[in-house]
Amino acid sequence: MNKTRKGKKAVLLGLVALMTLFTAACGSNNAATNGASGNGGGEGETITLTMMHQWTSPNVDNEVYKARIAEFEAQHPNIKIKQDGVPAAQYKTKLRTLAAGNNLADINVVWPGADLDPLVAGNLLEPINHLMENWTSILPEDALSGFNVDGQQYAVPTKQSFVDIIYYNKEMFAQVGYDQFPDTYDKFIDAVKKLKAAGITPISLGDKEQWPLQSSYVSIIGDRFTGSDFLPAVLAKQAKFTDPEFVKALGVIDELAKLGAFNTDALNMDSVQAQDYFIQGKAAMHISSSTVDGRVRINNEEADKFGIALFPSVEGGKGDPKKSAGVVQYGIAIKSGLDEKKKAAAEEFLKFFVSEDLYKELIRNGVVVPAKVEMPEDGSKYLEEMLALTGNGTAPVFDAVIPTQVVDVLQNGLQALVIGQGTPEELAKEVQEAFDNLN
Repeated sequence: MNKTRKGKKAVLLGLVALMTLFTAACGSNNAATNGASGNGGGEGETITLTMMHQWTSPNVDNEVYKARIAEFEAQHPNIKIKQDGVPAAQYKTKLRTLAAGNNLADINVVWPGADLDPLVAGNLLEPINHLMENWTSILPEDALSGFNVDGQQYAVPTKQSFVDIIYYNKEMFAQVGYDQFPDTYDKFIDAVKKLKAAGITPISLGDKEQWPLQSSYVSIIGDRFTGSDFLPAVLAKQAKFTDPEFVKALGVIDELAKLGAFNTDALNMDSVQAQDYFIQGKAAMHISSSTVDGRVRINNEEADKFGIALFPSVEGGKGDPKKSAGVVQYGIAIKSGLDEKKKAAAEEFLKFFVSEDLYKELIRNGVVVPAKVEMPEDGSKYLEEMLALTGNGTAPVFDAVIPTQVVDVLQNGLQALVIGQGTPEELAKEVQEAFDNLN
């Protein structure tokens, strides 16, 4: 009898142990599943958020952003950020494709205006009005307005980018008789011709990604001829891309190409390679964003030989030659429809990522920001020069105002002009037709 009881007891203990192991295994599998799918958020569970951004190039702001993500993960061990870095040339196309399939990442980098509107219209982004107290003291209304639609805030910007800065080699310009950067278009063309005659490539261009000619060139060249009211007037159907002033702006690209102003491999070189080409002393000018100043001057031992300027005035132009083409950009937005735990984690990330600390670190690295924060004591003297250059009014950036489908047509046509195909008039007509087809 005792032997029987001992046997039953042993069987019972074995069953209990087996059930305990089974329960533990199930719990472990469930936790693993929750971590992989991003659900759950209790102690010991991991929430994974996907984030798509275009911070793939070696620009200083991109390194700051990625370091900020790493710091968030270090301070929030239960929240993982799965990054999808997409090169700038493909980013907006991929964003548009994912949006069409209602398959956005949990967190996305977005642009204001024409790029934001369809995302909002499709109810793809989460309004963040209830979080705005985190930024209203440091972000002025005009910095936020581009990401606000009908009173709803959908993103918070990280930087102010001026896309049209002309970086120039002072020594090369002095070699052809220009101790100061040309202040008129006629003098600018004269300098281009003299540089070319001296065996110096006038302008380093890398348009493999297609955006530089459109964003950095046409945005400001167009503004010099048409004035800043032109692009909004086109959207309102009160002006057209075929208007003479805009055709003249496209004609500048055509003229520069015919003068041989660009490096011969301009369409096969990307924007970073074009920066390097200029920094290495192979060209007299490079036209790009204010962020590039980090590579050209702030972190460059030979910084003092490089100057910065804006595109000069044009005779009869309607634009203000003191304006720089700028946009508040890299807004951080949260996908709509996330479950409660993922939404809470995404909001926690947004509050941490976009902060006074981020803005100060960007400033420290020479990046212009839209926030009202004090200049760090170790801030760059070159940033002060950039702020002075770009602080006299802002012109609109073409692809921040005009729908992407129209931008694509312009970009393709500009590359055609560079290789001697088509005319400014034909390109203007194609761009207008693309815009008309949207409506």
